[in-house]
Amino acid sequence: MIAFDMDDFELAPMAPGLRVSFPVHSATGTASTATVLFELDPGAELGVHTDSAEELLIILQGTAEARVGDEVGRLERHQVGLVPPMAPHGLRNIGNDVLRVLGTFSASTVVSTFEHPFEEDGPQVLVIGSPVALAGRLEEAVPA
Repeated sequence: MIAFDMDDFELAPMAPGLRVSFPVHSATGTASTATVLFELDPGAELGVHTDSAEELLIILQGTAEARVGDEVGRLERHQVGLVPPMAPHGLRNIGNDVLRVLGTFSASTVVSTFEHPFEEDGPQVLVIGSPVALAGRLEEAVPA
């Protein structure tokens, strides 16, 4: 069995106010599931992007403003949001506490394409489940 403790899992800084990790994916041995665990500081956001697989966003702590396509809504602790594959989506922490989110994907390898890089000259495309770290910059901006 593959297992991880969400309270003890180490998150890496990805952008100001954003820490992230990918605990479970094809490179860790899964056949059809991947996960992302991330935190956003108050006021911080996870930029608009698309994922190649359907995603469930499970709010572990805090309050988020979630955008999926043209819809904008609020997600709070213990609520779950569904993001269809390739739907542009993003989250912003609108609370006073750290926002902690567990995302689960319907595929073990997922390609995420962001409208804007996390930082200047940073990657816009991430591949979750690649056996080696794989991220790249796009030649031209692609709307998510």
